[in-house]
Amino acid sequence: MLQGSDGCAMDTLTIKAEGITVSVDLSVGHLADMEIEAGGRRLKPLHRAPWVGDPRETLPANLPYGTVRLSGDFLCAPFSASDVEDAPLHGWSANSAWEVRDSQATADGWRAVLRLRRKIMGASVDKILTLRDGHPFLYQEHVFSGGAGAISVAHHPMTVMKAGGRLAFSPKRLAATLQDPLEPDPARGRFLFAYPARSTDLTRFPTVAGATTDLTAYRMEDRREDFITLIEEDHGGPGWTALAREAEDDLVLVLKNPAELPVTMLWFSNGGRDYAPWSGRHIGVLGIEDGRSAVGHAASLGDNWLKRESVPTAFTLAEGRAVSFRHVIGAVPRAGREPPASLAAEAGRMRLSAADGATRDIPFDGAFLRIGRTVAP
Repeated sequence: MLQGSDGCAMDTLTIKAEGITVSVDLSVGHLADMEIEAGGRRLKPLHRAPWVGDPRETLPANLPYGTVRLSGDFLCAPFSASDVEDAPLHGWSANSAWEVRDSQATADGWRAVLRLRRKIMGASVDKILTLRDGHPFLYQEHVFSGGAGAISVAHHPMTVMKAGGRLAFSPKRLAATLQDPLEPDPARGRFLFAYPARSTDLTRFPTVAGATTDLTAYRMEDRREDFITLIEEDHGGPGWTALAREAEDDLVLVLKNPAELPVTMLWFSNGGRDYAPWSGRHIGVLGIEDGRSAVGHAASLGDNWLKRESVPTAFTLAEGRAVSFRHVIGAVPRAGREPPASLAAEAGRMRLSAADGATRDIPFDGAFLRIGRTVAP
């Protein structure tokens, strides 16, 4: 159904199943809100920028509409610069309207189909959202139909913390920063990582000061704007990121099929930008951006460092062909201060295992991510 927080009609789609509610800002296709009921609590794993809802005239005139409405998660197509087809940052999929083609209850939850009103590289783009009763997850699929050329893609889920948190990942073979930091000018912002740098040890990544930092710890005292890419190891299971948020006392979970989305890009945004609209107030935010992309559309299509690591950075589009990829976002109450040491997706459940061997099971559609399927370029 279409509804606003005040009960009036607006450009928001809200879908519900037992224990979970998700809202989509249809003006840009961003997940505006996600609420999960668990253990007598309401978990809210997604972030919305503090300026969303401010009068437009108070924001920079050249700000992309997707940044004006920056919320939750959205499809980047392409990821970062749109320098092949004319479009704003992260493409029209993150900056323009989506229409509801179908939205209705199912036998075990809810299913909605949205279509981007614009085409990307000549392709139609559908967003399929599925909720299942009793599952603390949103299951997403994006489908590109037709078109020509190639497109880089990424999800862009953002969470936020008041007191930091601890991270865990499916096995990664490499972490690397770009040639240059996001905010090289100290008059505009600051950063922590060394650029360029790489490490196979996620607990010891080089810093600009010549020391190392632990990528598995989000520390609120590190006021910075940083971006790093993690390449998935060949391990045969789902790719996943787990964040145990300290103050929120929950566990945020983000999952992918590594064959479809082989990299996880982390955006640490913790008061590291001093100019509007960020103005030092975008604090405690972590973007967990699973993708098939280098940074920028042209870079993704040409020679790039990821291709030299045998990592694909785009999908090929063609008339009569459909390209799709899937992604999962959810949250559960935290069990202990640390995130899980391992995660396994099985029939009807997800098993989280702690370092001490303790396990817990969560309802999960283990077949959704299509692990093991062959993915064409």
